[in-house]
Amino acid sequence: MGRGSVMEVFADRTQAGELLAERLTGAHDPVVLALPRGGVEVAVPIARRLGAELDVLVVRKIGYPPMPELGVGALAEGGEPVFDLDLLHRLGLTPESVGRVVRREREELARRVEAYRGGRPLPGLSGREVIVVDDGLATGGTARAALRAVRAAGPARVTLAVPVGAPETVEALRAEADEVVALKTPAGFRAVGQWYERFDQLSDEDVLEMLGRSRW
Repeated sequence: MGRGSVMEVFADRTQAGELLAERLTGAHDPVVLALPRGGVEVAVPIARRLGAELDVLVVRKIGYPPMPELGVGALAEGGEPVFDLDLLHRLGLTPESVGRVVRREREELARRVEAYRGGRPLPGLSGREVIVVDDGLATGGTARAALRAVRAAGPARVTLAVPVGAPETVEALRAEADEVVALKTPAGFRAVGQWYERFDQLSDEDVLEMLGRSRW
C-alpha cells in the first residue's frame, strides 16, 4: 500500500502480520522464513493464513567496533558476511579489519540456531517459493544477508515481506528478491518501532513459544 498507508501505525506485530498475509495469498506451498526475533511474531499469522511451513532464518548484524549499534554488515546462517562497502570505506575499515566482530557474531548465530532449532537444519529451499519476513526495514543490512543466503539455496522464487520500511531501503532490496511486499514506505521513516503502538523486545523464549504454537 506504499505511502498511502492503511492506518497510522500498527497495533502490534501480530496485527501487522495479519494485514501482510492479505497481500501474500498467491504463493504456492511456500516456506515462510522469519528473521528473529521480531520477524517471528509477524510471520506466525502469515504462515497460518497460507498454511505454510514456518521456520526461522537466523541473522546477525556486524557492528562497527567503537559503536556496535552501527551496522557495517550482516551475517545469515548458510551465507557469507555481506558488508556495506561504502560505509566501511568511509570509516577507514576493510572486511578483514572487522574479522573479530564477524567471528563473535558467528558464535552468537550458532548459539541462536541451536536455541531455536536444536540443531535441526533449515527446511529444504531448493525449487520452492520462499517468503522472508521481518518486522521492518531500516538500513536493510540483515535482510540483504538473509536474501542472499536464501538465494544460494536455489529456491524457485523469493519474496521479502515487511509491514514497514524506509522507502530507499525497500527500493534497494528489490534487486535482491523476486518481489518485495511492504505495506508502508513512509517518507518520514526514522525507525521501525515508531510504526507500532506496541513494539516489545522479544526474548529467545518468546520466539520458541511462538514457533511452538505455530506448528499445528
